[in-house]
Amino acid sequence: MIGLWDTTGNEVVKALAAERRSAGGVASGLALTLVAVVEEKKVREAEAAATIAAAAHPCRLLIVVRSDLEGRSRLDAEIVVGGRLGPAEAVVMRMYGRLALHAESVVMPLLAPDVPVVTWWHQEPPDMIANDFLGVVADRRITDCAQAHDPVAALRQRAVDYAPGDTDLTWTRITLWRTLVAGAFDTTEARVTGATIVAPPKDPTAWLMKGWLQSRLGIVPELQASDRAPRMHAVMLQCENGDTVTVTREENTALFSRTGQEDRYMPLPKRPVGDELAEELRRLDADQIYADALGSMAGVSGLDHKPPMRVHVWKDPALAAQAGDESAMAGPGGTAA
Repeated sequence: MIGLWDTTGNEVVKALAAERRSAGGVASGLALTLVAVVEEKKVREAEAAATIAAAAHPCRLLIVVRSDLEGRSRLDAEIVVGGRLGPAEAVVMRMYGRLALHAESVVMPLLAPDVPVVTWWHQEPPDMIANDFLGVVADRRITDCAQAHDPVAALRQRAVDYAPGDTDLTWTRITLWRTLVAGAFDTTEARVTGATIVAPPKDPTAWLMKGWLQSRLGIVPELQASDRAPRMHAVMLQCENGDTVTVTREENTALFSRTGQEDRYMPLPKRPVGDELAEELRRLDADQIYADALGSMAGVSGLDHKPPMRVHVWKDPALAAQAGDESAMAGPGGTAA
């Protein structure tokens, strides 16, 4: 590992090249560049997740930590090639002051040549991805609404701000659920007339499951609030021929029940974030099924027809905060009180 304190982007580029040469790294072995936007307290979590994902998708990992926007502009960097992060080439960059608002000035020269760019927010997702140039430059963008203060509201905002190439780890977390539910109809053609999802009220996975069933089956599932578990507990489907199909989570397994058949247990483990990230890195094109589910959940149509490219919209948090303060001081007539 190489540590560079109070350094420059040019020095980071040189140090990464030197470390790659000494470690025998070759750029042609990289599948993509993964840019992770992370809070300081979650850096180790992001590294652990990226290590798992890099085992399947060798990548250059660029971790951006924005800290202390009010202080002096400074860049601290750690460079790791191999070692604790497996096959990944990693640069952890801690940016302070105004530099944090222009992270792309340091990140862009570090992108691996001729490979796709994926940006992953391991923190509360931005309201508008176009405000962050690190999202605009990416071929694929991964958020995690479960980390927001209000996950369901954040998921709705993802629909409003959607562009083809976006995805969310909330969607990835119901992959096994969707597989189990879809598998129930391998041996029947009975039409589904209704569905019930049992989950906590603010579980975003339940809302996306609702959107998926609605977009695929043309029904409006019912959400049944329950505090029996911290996450989605059961999905029940009612068929036109009177059959009922139920998938119920029990720890790391799912109880599969169907009218006229014996109950079966299926694996339904809670996967680490690294496995979820690796699944999303398998595809770099737009996920139309996710777009349909997200649109149905939020009541927004035509998501897959939106332009895939974003135009950077600059937003200065300092000016926004100043405008907010002036607004708060204004009286009913709009003048300073």
